[in-house]
Amino acid sequence: MAAGGTIDALGQFTLHPALGRIGAAVHFSQSNLFMVIAGVLVLLLLWLGMRPRALVPGRLQAAAELSYETVMSMCVETIGPEGRRFFPFIFTLFFFILLGNLLGVWPYFFTFTSHIAVTLAMAVFVVVMVTVVALRLHGLHFFSYFMPKGVPIALAPLLIPIEILSYLSRIISLSVRLFANMMAGHAMLEVFGAFVVMLGGAGLLGIVPAGVSLAVNVALIGFEILVAALQAYVFAILTCIYLHDAVHLH
Repeated sequence: MAAGGTIDALGQFTLHPALGRIGAAVHFSQSNLFMVIAGVLVLLLLWLGMRPRALVPGRLQAAAELSYETVMSMCVETIGPEGRRFFPFIFTLFFFILLGNLLGVWPYFFTFTSHIAVTLAMAVFVVVMVTVVALRLHGLHFFSYFMPKGVPIALAPLLIPIEILSYLSRIISLSVRLFANMMAGHAMLEVFGAFVVMLGGAGLLGIVPAGVSLAVNVALIGFEILVAALQAYVFAILTCIYLHDAVHLH
């Protein structure tokens, strides 16, 4: 809530220097800090999970093994046998986004995937990498991707720009979907959380509406956790689909 009792749902996305003067000097914001935290948590999950190497895995080892198998299955089933080569990248991408989405659900934490600059950077990296993979595997034959077989040559001046635009629109599709979902979800949490405070301070008449707002907020938190996992999966599976197109040119 902002001063004067108004609701500032977007104020939570404002970047501030982290780590005091050092962060301010190097422009290290809370977004950068939570990116580091997300990376460390993924590494800890794998290191601590696989450290016992027990035949009967504990909870942490089972979680690490399940994470590995799930992402590996996604790569192989979507890309093909070649998907094993891209497993480290897809695994890192999926869990980096997943942790980035989930961290922001906790109070006083920050969701760095709610910033378009972050999601756009990841989307550009994915599309550039997919293009490099396609060029390395197929050379100049890659450009036949923009002119499907069986299409009359006369339609090339119209079809090729459309195909190129569709190819480049992957950047917008990947970045905006993730950014918009995370920003909208957290903005709604802020609004209903503010309702609880405002209505709760309005006396007896505000108790019931405040209780309803609190119940809605609890439900939204559960929904936000589901969306966080779903958006990480969507980003990863779309990346796999784009890699499949790059490897097989169809």
